Amino acid sequence: MSHDIPLSKEAYREAMIFTLQRAATHCNALQHTATRCNTLQRNATHCNALQRTATHCNTLQHTATHCNTLQHTASHCITLQHTATHCNALQHTATHCNTLQHAVIYDRGNMPIGSGIHTATHCNTLQNTAAHCSTLQYTTLHCNTLQHTATYCNI
Repeated sequence: MSHDIPLSKEAYREAMIFTLQRAATHCNALQHTATRCNTLQRNATHCNALQRTATHCNTLQHTATHCNTLQHTASHCITLQHTATHCNALQHTATHCNTLQHAVIYDRGNMPIGSGIHTATHCNTLQNTAAHCSTLQYTTLHCNTLQHTATYCNI
């Protein structure tokens, strides 16, 4: 910068002091800004950690919901397995129904006579019930897996 009028030593000193004061003011502002940036960066790091934690929380809540359903279903498995054990006996008895029904004496209208009525009625019920046993037994096969998985829900 060129000056048409030369500066005195005093004027030059004052100009330099003014320039240095302005520079110092800018330095203070920059240091203040830098401090705020460091704080913001620390806050951003914490925010990222919080966002990761929130994602894990959502996953855990979703898993907990499935665990409640799983535990509820597993509690029914005990009853189901107990019933399935009776199915073997029921199916065994149902196979004898054909033999029993052939032994029943029928009248001319093809209707069972005497105690044969009672036997034929129970055999039909027994055979219908036994037909559902295979479905029940198939379902109980999955109960062991279900109960094993449900035990992890308590961990």
